Amino acid sequence: MKEVEFIVVGLGIAGVSFCERLLGSKKEFVALDGPKMAATAVAGGIVNPVVLKRFTPVWNAALFLEEAIPFYQTIQSRLQIDFFRETEILRVFSNVQEQNEWSVASSSHKLKDFLNPELLSNNGPELNAPYGLGAMQTALLLNTLRLLEAYRSFLKDRVVQEEFRYEEVVMKEDAIAYKNIRAKHLVFAEGASVINNPFFQVEGLIPKKGEYITIRSENLNIDKVVKGPFFLIPLGDHLYKVGATFAHGDMTYENTEKGREQLTDAVAKMIHGPFEVVDQVAGMRPTVKDRKPLLGSISDKKIQFFNGLGTRGLLMAPLLSKLLLDHIETGTDLPSEMDIKRFSSGRT
Repeated sequence: MKEVEFIVVGLGIAGVSFCERLLGSKKEFVALDGPKMAATAVAGGIVNPVVLKRFTPVWNAALFLEEAIPFYQTIQSRLQIDFFRETEILRVFSNVQEQNEWSVASSSHKLKDFLNPELLSNNGPELNAPYGLGAMQTALLLNTLRLLEAYRSFLKDRVVQEEFRYEEVVMKEDAIAYKNIRAKHLVFAEGASVINNPFFQVEGLIPKKGEYITIRSENLNIDKVVKGPFFLIPLGDHLYKVGATFAHGDMTYENTEKGREQLTDAVAKMIHGPFEVVDQVAGMRPTVKDRKPLLGSISDKKIQFFNGLGTRGLLMAPLLSKLLLDHIETGTDLPSEMDIKRFSSGRT
């Protein structure tokens, strides 16, 4: 039987971040990754510390971003691939009121480091932005699919490509056995799929489906992320990713005509000129009732959860992975607002 310290289930951004922490701590582990595509793989890849719909800071934005930038730099150096870059996000104003709200927000203590107070004129012919734009600084743009594929390849024999079978978990007094693997800890980083996990006995997680389209437009020549009704994300070669929708109540992973129409209608309002849809993808976000992560154990400390990252997984995962490993290894308390026990104990 193979002896390791950790079994990690799932290799989306949560699983990758936790495995990176295990590598840094020289822990022996095995990662199991099933065939279902993680939400990270289809994500737009934006690491954004500001809620651009309302011009408010993301919860703990500065702390998360401070950890995320060097964390991704380390992975990029380790893998020897380019998968992220810093970028501005241009927010399209819909009216004068939004211009005024931006001016107020950009002068606030919490947002002055992120929002440029200058209102930018729309000098290019491609965008439909008669009320101008605001520039958000200190954002990152990740090629998430490139990251996940490269990281799986890098881990090599530490990865088992198969769907996890919960019924084959055997709980022992001081260990967990799974097939031919024996470990001290089992960490579930499954994203929205965790709702099918019999060890996950909480009701706080609400999967939210999102769809993206990729368009080609020879008229566009934009190298920054643009935020209108949806994000318009430059991919190069006149390709742009647009999304994502929120399909409440839809628990399928299939593309829908409704999602496609919603996104194409938005593109038609955001840009001038023709475009064609060349791809469409769907993913399931692991969102939580109180919009905070789900970390830690429910009852047995040998089973830990790293979940509930919602739409901010790329921003939060680097710091959360550190907090979770410290909690497991040293018994450091998790912040109460992140601890999964806030649901399992009936406090929420």
